[in-house]
Amino acid sequence: MPKQTFFNLPKDKQDHIIQAAKKEFSRVPLHEASVANIIKEADIPRGSFYQYFEEKEDLYYYLLNEVSKKNTERFIMLLEEKNGDIFDALIDSFQLMIQNQRNQEHKNFLKNTFLNMNYKMENTLANNIYEENRKDQQLSIIRLINTENLNIKDERELQHVLKIFISVTFSNLIQVFVKDLSHEEAFKNYVEQMDLLKRGLYKGTNEFS
Repeated sequence: MPKQTFFNLPKDKQDHIIQAAKKEFSRVPLHEASVANIIKEADIPRGSFYQYFEEKEDLYYYLLNEVSKKNTERFIMLLEEKNGDIFDALIDSFQLMIQNQRNQEHKNFLKNTFLNMNYKMENTLANNIYEENRKDQQLSIIRLINTENLNIKDERELQHVLKIFISVTFSNLIQVFVKDLSHEEAFKNYVEQMDLLKRGLYKGTNEFS
Protein backbone atom coordinates (compact mmCIF):
# COMPACT_ATOMS: atom_id res chain seq x y z
CA MET A 1 0.00 0.00 0.00
CA PRO A 2 1.13 3.60 -0.53
CA LYS A 3 2.14 5.56 2.56
CA GLN A 4 -0.36 7.88 4.23
CA THR A 5 1.54 10.85 2.77
CA PHE A 6 0.31 9.79 -0.68
CA PHE A 7 -3.32 9.77 0.45
CA ASN A 8 -2.82 13.20 2.01
CA LEU A 9 -2.08 14.64 -1.44
CA PRO A 10 -4.79 16.48 -3.39
CA LYS A 11 -6.76 14.11 -5.61
CA ASP A 12 -5.46 15.66 -8.84
CA LYS A 13 -1.85 15.13 -7.76
CA GLN A 14 -2.57 11.53 -6.78
CA ASP A 15 -4.15 10.96 -10.19
CA HIS A 16 -1.17 12.55 -11.95
CA ILE A 17 1.26 10.19 -10.21
CA ILE A 18 -0.96 7.18 -10.89
CA GLN A 19 -1.22 8.06 -14.58
CA ALA A 20 2.55 8.46 -14.81
CA ALA A 21 3.01 5.05 -13.20
CA LYS A 22 0.46 3.40 -15.47
CA LYS A 23 2.26 4.81 -18.49
CA GLU A 24 5.53 3.25 -17.33
CA PHE A 25 3.99 -0.08 -16.30
CA SER A 26 2.26 -0.20 -19.69
CA ARG A 27 5.59 0.31 -21.44
CA VAL A 28 7.44 -2.51 -19.65
CA PRO A 29 6.76 -5.20 -17.00
CA LEU A 30 7.18 -4.38 -13.31
CA HIS A 31 10.73 -5.74 -13.02
CA GLU A 32 11.89 -3.52 -15.90
CA ALA A 33 10.00 -0.38 -14.87
CA SER A 34 12.02 2.69 -13.93
CA VAL A 35 11.27 4.97 -10.99
CA ALA A 36 13.23 7.65 -12.88
CA ASN A 37 10.71 7.52 -15.74
CA ILE A 38 7.76 7.70 -13.34
CA ILE A 39 9.03 10.74 -11.43
CA LYS A 40 9.98 12.47 -14.68
CA GLU A 41 6.49 11.95 -16.11
CA ALA A 42 4.84 12.90 -12.80
CA ASP A 43 7.17 15.90 -12.39
CA ILE A 44 8.04 15.10 -8.77
CA PRO A 45 11.44 14.78 -7.02
CA ARG A 46 12.80 11.31 -6.34
CA GLY A 47 12.69 12.07 -2.62
CA SER A 48 8.96 12.77 -2.85
CA PHE A 49 8.38 9.42 -4.54
CA TYR A 50 9.88 7.60 -1.57
CA GLN A 51 7.82 9.71 0.80
CA TYR A 52 4.74 8.27 -0.91
CA PHE A 53 5.91 4.69 -1.61
CA GLU A 54 8.48 2.31 -0.14
CA GLU A 55 9.36 1.11 -3.65
CA LYS A 56 7.93 0.88 -7.15
CA GLU A 57 6.22 -2.41 -6.23
CA ASP A 58 3.97 -0.58 -3.75
CA LEU A 59 2.78 1.76 -6.49
CA TYR A 60 2.34 -1.07 -8.98
CA TYR A 61 0.27 -3.28 -6.69
CA TYR A 62 -1.84 -0.33 -5.60
CA LEU A 63 -2.59 0.40 -9.26
CA LEU A 64 -3.36 -3.26 -9.94
CA ASN A 65 -5.61 -3.42 -6.91
CA GLU A 66 -7.55 -0.38 -8.11
CA VAL A 67 -8.17 -2.12 -11.45
CA SER A 68 -9.45 -5.18 -9.60
CA LYS A 69 -11.58 -3.06 -7.28
CA LYS A 70 -13.28 -1.30 -10.21
CA ASN A 71 -13.97 -4.62 -11.92
CA THR A 72 -15.58 -5.95 -8.74
CA GLU A 73 -17.71 -2.82 -8.26
CA ARG A 74 -18.91 -3.09 -11.84
CA PHE A 75 -19.72 -6.78 -11.36
CA ILE A 76 -21.84 -5.97 -8.29
CA MET A 77 -23.76 -3.40 -10.33
CA LEU A 78 -24.35 -5.95 -13.08
CA LEU A 79 -25.48 -8.55 -10.55
CA GLU A 80 -28.06 -6.08 -9.30
CA GLU A 81 -29.20 -5.30 -12.84
CA LYS A 82 -29.53 -9.01 -13.63
CA ASN A 83 -31.61 -9.67 -10.51
CA GLY A 84 -28.97 -11.95 -9.05
CA ASP A 85 -28.39 -14.11 -12.14
CA ILE A 86 -24.72 -14.96 -11.63
CA PHE A 87 -24.21 -16.31 -15.16
CA ASP A 88 -25.67 -13.31 -16.98
CA ALA A 89 -23.68 -10.95 -14.73
CA LEU A 90 -20.42 -12.85 -15.33
CA ILE A 91 -20.86 -12.87 -19.09
CA ASP A 92 -21.63 -9.15 -19.27
CA SER A 93 -18.72 -8.42 -16.91
CA PHE A 94 -16.28 -10.44 -19.02
CA GLN A 95 -17.47 -8.73 -22.19
CA LEU A 96 -16.83 -5.32 -20.63
CA MET A 97 -13.37 -6.40 -19.46
CA ILE A 98 -12.26 -7.44 -22.93
CA GLN A 99 -13.85 -4.37 -24.50
CA ASN A 100 -11.65 -2.26 -22.22
CA GLN A 101 -8.65 -3.67 -24.07
CA ARG A 102 -9.43 -1.24 -26.87
CA ASN A 103 -7.65 1.33 -24.70
CA GLN A 104 -4.07 0.58 -25.75
CA GLU A 105 -2.42 1.76 -22.54
CA HIS A 106 -4.79 -0.29 -20.37
CA LYS A 107 -4.30 -3.28 -22.67
CA ASN A 108 -0.51 -3.03 -22.45
CA PHE A 109 -0.64 -2.68 -18.68
CA LEU A 110 -2.67 -5.88 -18.32
CA LYS A 111 -0.63 -7.68 -20.97
CA ASN A 112 2.58 -6.97 -19.06
CA THR A 113 0.85 -8.22 -15.92
CA PHE A 114 -0.54 -11.44 -17.37
CA LEU A 115 2.62 -12.36 -19.29
CA ASN A 116 4.75 -11.88 -16.17
CA MET A 117 2.31 -13.30 -13.67
CA ASN A 118 3.36 -14.32 -10.18
CA TYR A 119 1.42 -15.39 -7.09
CA LYS A 120 1.10 -11.88 -5.68
CA MET A 121 -0.18 -10.48 -8.98
CA GLU A 122 -2.72 -13.28 -9.24
CA ASN A 123 -3.89 -12.68 -5.68
CA THR A 124 -4.26 -8.97 -6.31
CA LEU A 125 -6.42 -9.50 -9.38
CA ALA A 126 -8.46 -12.08 -7.50
CA ASN A 127 -9.17 -9.50 -4.77
CA ASN A 128 -7.17 -11.23 -2.05
CA ILE A 129 -4.27 -8.81 -1.54
CA TYR A 130 -6.26 -6.38 0.64
CA GLU A 131 -8.62 -8.96 2.07
CA GLU A 132 -10.04 -6.73 4.79
CA ASN A 133 -11.12 -4.18 2.17
CA ARG A 134 -12.88 -6.89 0.21
CA LYS A 135 -15.12 -8.39 2.88
CA ASP A 136 -17.95 -5.93 2.27
CA GLN A 137 -17.78 -6.53 -1.49
CA GLN A 138 -17.81 -10.30 -1.01
CA LEU A 139 -20.81 -10.08 1.29
CA SER A 140 -22.61 -7.89 -1.24
CA ILE A 141 -22.01 -10.45 -3.97
CA ILE A 142 -23.14 -13.37 -1.79
CA ARG A 143 -26.33 -11.54 -0.82
CA LEU A 144 -27.16 -10.52 -4.37
CA ILE A 145 -26.80 -13.93 -6.02
CA ASN A 146 -30.11 -15.62 -6.71
CA THR A 147 -29.53 -19.20 -5.55
CA GLU A 148 -33.06 -20.44 -6.22
CA ASN A 149 -32.04 -22.32 -9.37
CA LEU A 150 -28.57 -23.36 -8.25
CA ASN A 151 -27.63 -26.82 -7.03
CA ILE A 152 -25.90 -25.62 -3.87
CA LYS A 153 -26.66 -26.41 -0.27
CA ASP A 154 -25.29 -23.45 1.66
CA GLU A 155 -23.16 -20.31 1.61
CA ARG A 156 -19.94 -22.31 1.92
CA GLU A 157 -20.70 -24.09 -1.35
CA LEU A 158 -21.59 -20.77 -2.95
CA GLN A 159 -18.17 -19.40 -1.96
CA HIS A 160 -16.53 -22.41 -3.60
CA VAL A 161 -18.57 -21.78 -6.75
CA LEU A 162 -17.44 -18.14 -6.79
CA LYS A 163 -13.80 -19.27 -6.60
CA ILE A 164 -14.41 -21.52 -9.61
CA PHE A 165 -15.94 -18.62 -11.54
CA ILE A 166 -12.98 -16.39 -10.66
CA SER A 167 -10.54 -19.06 -11.80
CA VAL A 168 -12.33 -19.60 -15.13
CA THR A 169 -12.61 -15.86 -15.78
CA PHE A 170 -8.97 -15.30 -14.88
CA SER A 171 -7.84 -18.13 -17.16
CA ASN A 172 -9.81 -16.73 -20.08
CA LEU A 173 -8.38 -13.24 -19.59
CA ILE A 174 -4.86 -14.67 -19.65
CA GLN A 175 -5.63 -16.45 -22.92
CA VAL A 176 -6.62 -13.13 -24.50
CA PHE A 177 -3.00 -12.02 -24.13
CA VAL A 178 -1.07 -15.30 -24.35
CA LYS A 179 -2.83 -16.42 -27.53
CA ASP A 180 -3.66 -12.88 -28.70
CA LEU A 181 -7.30 -13.89 -29.21
CA SER A 182 -9.76 -11.58 -30.89
CA HIS A 183 -12.49 -10.18 -28.65
CA GLU A 184 -15.05 -12.27 -30.53
CA GLU A 185 -13.15 -15.53 -30.05
CA ALA A 186 -12.37 -14.81 -26.39
CA PHE A 187 -16.02 -14.02 -25.68
CA LYS A 188 -17.21 -17.13 -27.54
CA ASN A 189 -14.87 -19.36 -25.51
CA TYR A 190 -16.01 -17.79 -22.24
CA VAL A 191 -19.71 -18.16 -23.03
CA GLU A 192 -19.19 -21.83 -23.91
CA GLN A 193 -17.42 -22.48 -20.60
CA MET A 194 -20.08 -20.62 -18.64
CA ASP A 195 -22.73 -22.70 -20.40
CA LEU A 196 -20.99 -25.91 -19.28
CA LEU A 197 -20.89 -24.65 -15.71
CA LYS A 198 -24.49 -23.57 -15.89
CA ARG A 199 -25.60 -27.00 -17.05
CA GLY A 200 -23.70 -28.53 -14.13
CA LEU A 201 -25.03 -26.12 -11.50
CA TYR A 202 -28.55 -25.31 -12.64
CA LYS A 203 -31.49 -27.43 -11.60
CA GLY A 204 -32.80 -26.84 -15.10
CA THR A 205 -30.88 -27.27 -18.37
CA ASN A 206 -31.27 -23.81 -19.93
CA GLU A 207 -28.45 -22.78 -22.24
CA PHE A 208 -27.36 -19.34 -23.39
CA SER A 209 -28.82 -18.31 -26.69
